Amino acid sequence: MKPYILPAIRSMKDLEKLTKTDYETCVLLDTHIGHLRSMMHFMKQNQLQPFVHIDLIKGMSHDEFAAEYIIQTYKPKGVVSTKTKIIKKAKALGVITIFRVFIIDSHALERSIELIERIQPDYVEVLPGIADKVIHQIHAKTGVSVIAGGLIETAEEVQHAIDNGATYITTSVRQLW
Repeated sequence: MKPYILPAIRSMKDLEKLTKTDYETCVLLDTHIGHLRSMMHFMKQNQLQPFVHIDLIKGMSHDEFAAEYIIQTYKPKGVVSTKTKIIKKAKALGVITIFRVFIIDSHALERSIELIERIQPDYVEVLPGIADKVIHQIHAKTGVSVIAGGLIETAEEVQHAIDNGATYITTSVRQLW
């Protein structure tokens, strides 16, 4: 089950814990622009390949220019965003893209499917990750691989999401890494 986990990093403590595992890839969430350089340097030193969630970098604009700066300066494995312009820019710059969608009702599902079909991200992260029906529907209708994230706290929930079509799971629950 572990190969399906993408550890979600929210702090330096999380990063230090991650270096004691076999994981090479993670998602960097909730960081401050002032900490970004040292965190990215630490990850590079430890052969970690991060996906950077552009929308969650505090102190930086959350637009395609910020994405371009992050990609050119730090060369992450890829980016995560809820914004179509960021995904388009990242694709143009040749990094892996994860389009994050929040499915709160059937209208949000329909709108998300339209956006996914239009921008063609490499992956779609569906929140909440325990939305099994939605994971299956998005993958079936768009053909894009789905990452389940949010509210996944047990090994059983990880397995359930995988069984329902998720390619990966993002979680900040360290016991699952």
